[in-house]
Amino acid sequence: MAGRSFPQPTDAELAVLRALWDRGPSTVREVNDVLNEDKVTGYTTTLKFMQIMFEKGLLERDDSGFRHVYRPAISEARAQTQLVDRLLDKAFSGSAEKLVMRALSARKVSSEELAKIRKLIAGMGRERK
Repeated sequence: MAGRSFPQPTDAELAVLRALWDRGPSTVREVNDVLNEDKVTGYTTTLKFMQIMFEKGLLERDDSGFRHVYRPAISEARAQTQLVDRLLDKAFSGSAEKLVMRALSARKVSSEELAKIRKLIAGMGRERK
């Protein structure tokens, strides 16, 4: 999976992927139930999205049993990295500093989150020495 290129998921596709990352391998019905917690989505709509995502290579499908079971073909971390890379290029001209400054100023950050961010930055500084 490391060298494989994945298409950029749409917002609706990300919702399906989030459900699968959280639940693990699931049927269309199970994913549809998760999606309906936030917004009413018809079963056939979810089915069509997941079929398209399978064709695009975003999902894998086990159809050996009575029900088709889907799982993500891309890890959550890999999808996040692709999204951040795209955002960095499109909105911040490749500047990680601008992205981080905007992210930290856009919403209130808890002291726990700030401590984790400081620890991450300190670790990155040590790695570069």
